[in-house]
Amino acid sequence: MTTENPSTPPTPSVDDSDVAAIAAQLGRVPRGLRGVAHRCPCGNPDVVETAPRLPDGTPFPTLYYLTCPKAASLIGTLEADGVMKDQSARLAEDPELAAAYQKAHEDYIARRDAIEVLEGFPSAGGMPDRVKCLHVLVGHSLAAGPGVNPLGDEALGMLEDWWAKGPCVSPAELAESEAKVAAQRAEAEDHAAVIAAKEQKTAERAAKKRLAEEESE
Repeated sequence: MTTENPSTPPTPSVDDSDVAAIAAQLGRVPRGLRGVAHRCPCGNPDVVETAPRLPDGTPFPTLYYLTCPKAASLIGTLEADGVMKDQSARLAEDPELAAAYQKAHEDYIARRDAIEVLEGFPSAGGMPDRVKCLHVLVGHSLAAGPGVNPLGDEALGMLEDWWAKGPCVSPAELAESEAKVAAQRAEAEDHAAVIAAKEQKTAERAAKKRLAEEESE
């Protein structure tokens, strides 16, 4: 297990089909998406890396976000079955487990800080002293690999193969999502072009006004 501060990471790769798949999984276009942090054996993304701040500046401490609805559903069942309560209780009784979980917390912070520091924000999932969200811990385990987050690894080991019965996004759903994402991007680009044109006209009027004032002096 390592908790060294990773060097500043490059932006993970993500293409239009990934964005479309993630949008289909979430039911919305992802915000602050940096890239795919882990892929399901079916080929679709199942964990994404999200910027520590969303485009509007809102802090978003959850660096690794689980997107696969099949995996999320299975993890929800673990939570309902009391796995989080059991893990939190063991943290209070097992110093070795608590120390490993503390290192997982430090690893999470270091990875996020390598992108942008969020002063005053904890890591995620309840780390380092309790278990608040298994989805976050499993997402961390998938993104960072085994041996980094002990409780995420433990929960991941309890899950059945969620991809075994096929991907969570069908080809038809992917095609529909690609069309929606393309339309939304086009709308955003049109809006940005309108705003830019208005700003240009405002700047031109201001320049003309200044020139007229200078000539009248």
